[in-house]
Amino acid sequence: MQSALRIETKILPGNKIEINLPAHATLTSVGQTIEVIVLLPEQKSTLKGQSILHLLEEIHEQRPVGRSVEEINRNLQSERDSWDTKARSHYSTLVYSS
Repeated sequence: MQSALRIETKILPGNKIEINLPAHATLTSVGQTIEVIVLLPEQKSTLKGQSILHLLEEIHEQRPVGRSVEEINRNLQSERDSWDTKARSHYSTLVYSS
């Protein structure tokens, strides 16, 4: 069965890393070949150098397609109106049952 270890380390000068295996690591001999996988941290996108127009274009491209702003607003208003109707109905039930 293949074993795995998770070890964090810092990058040393010259883009080098040093890994110290724990004493309990089961290696059969010095000089044994092992596989090392390096996971680099995600790079945060920087806004430096981006114009506001470029940023707005990116936002516009991510906008869902299919419904207009007006249609969304109508749907929201319809939903709000139904809440008012339900609230009035619930309130009148409470008043008349008391």
